[in-house]
Amino acid sequence: MTITLLWTDIMVWLLVAALAVWGWILSRSPQIRKQWHSIFKSGIAMASAIVLLFYLFFALLDSVHMRFTVETHPGGGETSKSIHYEGDMVSLLDLLFEHTLSHTERTYSAPFATHEYAKSIVVDKNNVSRQVYLPLKYVHVPKGESVAGDIVKKSLFALFAGLLVSLLLIAVHLALKGRGTFVSKLNVLRRGETALPWRTAYVTFTLLLMTFVWMYLLSYHYHVLGTDKVGGDVFYQSVKSIRTGVLIGILTTLVMLPVSITLGISAGFFGGRIDDVIQYIYTTLNSIPGVLLIAGAVLVTQVMMDNHPQWFETTLERSDLRLLFLILILGITSWTGLCRLLRAETLKISRVEFVTAARAFGVSKWKIIFRHIMPNLMHIILISVVLDFSALVLAEAVLSYVGVGVDPTMYSWGNMINQARLEMAREPMVWWSLFSAFIFMFILVLAANLFSDRVQTVLDPRNAE
Repeated sequence: MTITLLWTDIMVWLLVAALAVWGWILSRSPQIRKQWHSIFKSGIAMASAIVLLFYLFFALLDSVHMRFTVETHPGGGETSKSIHYEGDMVSLLDLLFEHTLSHTERTYSAPFATHEYAKSIVVDKNNVSRQVYLPLKYVHVPKGESVAGDIVKKSLFALFAGLLVSLLLIAVHLALKGRGTFVSKLNVLRRGETALPWRTAYVTFTLLLMTFVWMYLLSYHYHVLGTDKVGGDVFYQSVKSIRTGVLIGILTTLVMLPVSITLGISAGFFGGRIDDVIQYIYTTLNSIPGVLLIAGAVLVTQVMMDNHPQWFETTLERSDLRLLFLILILGITSWTGLCRLLRAETLKISRVEFVTAARAFGVSKWKIIFRHIMPNLMHIILISVVLDFSALVLAEAVLSYVGVGVDPTMYSWGNMINQARLEMAREPMVWWSLFSAFIFMFILVLAANLFSDRVQTVLDPRNAE
């Protein structure tokens, strides 16, 4: 086995490392610590942050890829040994859901069903054709047990296991946090007298973990969210799609920020021809319909990839490169709004007294930018980043729905919705693929929006009391 990092894997892990370093640097500032402390004083913001971290955990789990080695003996002897790699890459998330990958049914089945969703024609021993609901290959109810009774019994065990794991992790966190005895900290938590709403955080974490453990343990015995046209497990597809949505939201921001900050501050601070050129660039970009620009760039990328198949050893590498290009294209086309906002704010700040005084004392322009302009723009940058995250997640779903998003072989909520478009027209209607993609995406976008509202309330100077 060897670890194989895709381009997006490298980008996301570098981003996590950069955020960790940036967080450590910012934590040394008492003022910034106080601001973030104010953000997390809200129970809604704390619960939303727990949900976002839960999604991020699965995205990181699916961003560690590996390939297993296969030893062959070309000459038939033990000494003539060569090592080859299996054709497909797998991630840690794939290993976690290996049982669902091997339990592929023949076609559609509803959530918790024991038989296929549509009737099939079979010929009995008397050569009589009949239409029957065929039983699923990998769903077996114990003899003498009803389906409802078996589900209830397994659900109780799974919920208890999830609660036990959650209480254990909460106890460890509570023991390591702060000073004092465990009992005293538990009493303070029970009364809700903590500086931050940890009780809300623990309840949210417990509910999320119990729900996931319940669905995961039952996925060994049932298809908890049903199966698709080719018998693939929809629960696995929904969890697998988390990586695509989170990476589109985070990495596109990483591409967009340097361009927006550099051009926005340069236009507002230097003015003159530099300002005219930058305004001309983003005005021209804004005049082109965004969807058409993205569609054209994606189609050009697709043609280039089709003409160079030797670049890719596996299908996953091909789909990952298309995801990387989509991230770059979205970043290139979405920087103009923040750039215009930063330009206007820089024009205002550059005429404030302390900036005028710095210029009078001969302070260099770059020092003025980094010491006076940038710190006063950070609240706008942070608010825009958090607000744009949910918009980018929804953009991926829309683009994949119209066929210019991620590769059709890649798991994403947009691809699931696109495939469900035809399934909704079937009779009987197949609804669970669309429902699953909607619920997973709805929770992520709702958490991001609630968290961004709190960030905007705290960091925006106009809301200061």
